[in-house]
Amino acid sequence: MAHAARKILWIDDEIEALRPHILYLNEKSYDVTPVSNGDDAISMIKASRYDVILLDQMMPGQDGMSVLARVRELDSTIPLIMVTQCREDALINEALGKRISDFLVKPIGGAQIASTLKRVLDQTKIIEEQVPHKYTQDFNQIRLLKDSAPDWRSWAEIYLKLVEWDLEFDLLGETGLEETHLEQKKECNALFSDYVAENYTRWIRGEDSPILSVDVLDRFVIPHLRKNKQVYFIVVDCLRLDHWLAIEPLLQPHYYIDRSCYYSILPSATLYSRNALFSGLFPLELSEKFPQYWLENSEDQTSTNRFEKQLLQVKLRNAGLRLRPGLRYFKIFDAKGGNEYIRQVSSFERISLSALIVNFIDILTHQRSQLDVLQQIAPDESAFRSLAKSWFAHSALFEILKIIAPRDAVVVLTTDHGSVLGNRPTKAFGNRQTSTSLRFKVGTDLACDEGQAVYIKQPNTYKLPAESSNKNYIIAKDDYYFVYPNQFHEYTRQFRGGFQHGGISMGELIVPVVTMTSR
Repeated sequence: MAHAARKILWIDDEIEALRPHILYLNEKSYDVTPVSNGDDAISMIKASRYDVILLDQMMPGQDGMSVLARVRELDSTIPLIMVTQCREDALINEALGKRISDFLVKPIGGAQIASTLKRVLDQTKIIEEQVPHKYTQDFNQIRLLKDSAPDWRSWAEIYLKLVEWDLEFDLLGETGLEETHLEQKKECNALFSDYVAENYTRWIRGEDSPILSVDVLDRFVIPHLRKNKQVYFIVVDCLRLDHWLAIEPLLQPHYYIDRSCYYSILPSATLYSRNALFSGLFPLELSEKFPQYWLENSEDQTSTNRFEKQLLQVKLRNAGLRLRPGLRYFKIFDAKGGNEYIRQVSSFERISLSALIVNFIDILTHQRSQLDVLQQIAPDESAFRSLAKSWFAHSALFEILKIIAPRDAVVVLTTDHGSVLGNRPTKAFGNRQTSTSLRFKVGTDLACDEGQAVYIKQPNTYKLPAESSNKNYIIAKDDYYFVYPNQFHEYTRQFRGGFQHGGISMGELIVPVVTMTSR
């Protein structure tokens, strides 16, 4: 079945001289309507629909830029290709600001015009046609990687590929490959969870270990301080790799970005992972060396993480650094805090190290599980990514980063842990003093299904505190979440489909750390 010809409106004051090109486009199944001035073009746009407009930039009377402005008042979405003899940056910037789709620079030929039209009109279709082949290639590459006993490096590579396809599918919509992709993610996550469970204690002994929470300052921040660089260390609580990839394009006009990953320690929860991030110490080491800074009460984050500044100061002092000016530290919980930090950062003449904690993503993650309206706005991972990107685009954090960008400073932006969409309940057993977290529990004489969770009988082997001999930890794997046997079905329904953290999954453990310098 033949497709209807694409309708082209070509606006040029010398349109008669372009007849050979128009005939060429007609042969290529384009229906070209020629018009020689802006007024007639506007009348025709009001009376009829066109798939794309070709617009000459240099015309007597109303020039192309004036016509462009009038076209955009009528239709803000129609693709428009500017034909020009001028390559000046000012013109290009002005035209791009009015959302043109492409440029053609004179002299032009029929084949060049047809090629540009195809790119503008069929880009999405061309990409969609190539997706099955490209996805098959990556699917097979991931399968080969996961079938070859992958180490932590390969798992980071696998996760990045999976996440990149998540974002690709967000843009493309329905492709027919979504179910295959979801099944591959599930299979990879299950294998990854088993891999971490088998190898984590080796890592914390320093045996072929990835970069862990305790290593981030030494690897990414302190080397810049030793070179007397100004450093902004920004921790966005609960920022997953896919959230960062959605946000990253917004910052690329302002920064050169060097993206890497590290692995959160266990449990992948704020009390443990963020204190490890700021102290460079595992929880057991922290509780022994600085008991005054260790409060294992995971229900009250404002209490359990209130000593981050002190821990960072100790870490810097032990590294032999004496900062002048001294360390700046700030936490943003809400819009008021964001505006206050904007005022502060705008007045900084020079800093040595400024540490900033931004809690919005973590708050959003927890509130989503409790508020029906947020579950409707962000019912799945794709929608949550979109929500995270929308927040960032209008956030104080984005404004702060734009203020910092022109300065001679290094921005190290990371997180303490990610999250996972909990879909499967698994039974946990414990007494009333057991912590209430859904992905990990701390208590005495705990029990769980050891196929679906890691049962830590000797916390010191995981470098976790154990004040008594019968203290245990259980950590959920894959997408399981803990539910007590009493009222099992009620709590299963209540917590299924919530974003959670503290357990073992790619989304919780493999997290971004990026180094940004001004363009």
